[in-house]
Amino acid sequence: MSAFSRPQNEMRLAGADGQSQYQRLSQKMLDISGDGGVLKDVIREGAGDLVTPDASVLVKYSGYLEHMDKPFDSNCFRKTPRLMKLGEDITLWGMELGLLTMRKGELARFLFKPTYAYGALGCPPLIPPNATVLFEIELLDFLDSAESDKFCALSAEQQDQFPLQKVLKVATTEKDLGNYLFRQNRFYDAKVRYKRALVLLHRRVVPPEEQHLVEATKLLILLNLSLAYLKLHRPATALRYGEQALVIDQKNAKALFRCGQACVLLTDYEQARDFLVRAQKEQPFNHDINNELKKLASYYRDYMDREREMCHRMFASHENGSTVGEH
Repeated sequence: MSAFSRPQNEMRLAGADGQSQYQRLSQKMLDISGDGGVLKDVIREGAGDLVTPDASVLVKYSGYLEHMDKPFDSNCFRKTPRLMKLGEDITLWGMELGLLTMRKGELARFLFKPTYAYGALGCPPLIPPNATVLFEIELLDFLDSAESDKFCALSAEQQDQFPLQKVLKVATTEKDLGNYLFRQNRFYDAKVRYKRALVLLHRRVVPPEEQHLVEATKLLILLNLSLAYLKLHRPATALRYGEQALVIDQKNAKALFRCGQACVLLTDYEQARDFLVRAQKEQPFNHDINNELKKLASYYRDYMDREREMCHRMFASHENGSTVGEH
């Protein structure tokens, strides 16, 4: 049974003392708005920092009306929930306040009074007037994109005034946003975020003792860029970013694998084999690398067969032409 159906079943048992289900439930909930308008009950604790204002959140939610078992609104049927930005994409005031009290991985239920939900008019035909609603929310993840957006809007001179840790944090946030977009198959948007992060790191001049911090972050971004361009069917660009990753770590199996994949698509089979064999040497039991080598062998056989057939036709045509000329 999912976490999102359990609280509703618990509420169905309430009401024996004459109180409504939501009145009974509210007695064991925490008032987070200060006026009883938003009440919270934690089902599973989260970890880490609280959600920051203006963050982009990844949540699963279901909204219920009293005396109804099925939610009137839910995004739990989606394989990948949509990333939503506080202050822009979330329309319920109560949900916004509730999310600001949550940590990553937390699962909680909230009661929103009409003022913090759909108001005196409701939202016909689903939501009646002056309705108190219950929402069950799971915070999968959140990203403080506002800080990143503000930083990237500064001039290069202004950015240089900030310490390296700030730049690394912003670059990591951009990378994480790119990863989310990539998981949604939005490869073009993902590579835009990755390149934005890479520009920040390329422009930063750091002393030798801090260079390893920049290189470690840059390596991850280059690997992601290489994969994004493979998905965009641009193998030459994917190869270029893969080779840049190898400058940082010449034995990196992912970088070698990405370069090998790009060379296969470019039909440069000799170069592809070199990259993939080197990747296999680093990770002998990697299933993806071994499969790519098998595919490469098959492609190469087909390629050689076509080459032989082409040569055969060329020589046959030449011999026929010579015979005609002699007669």
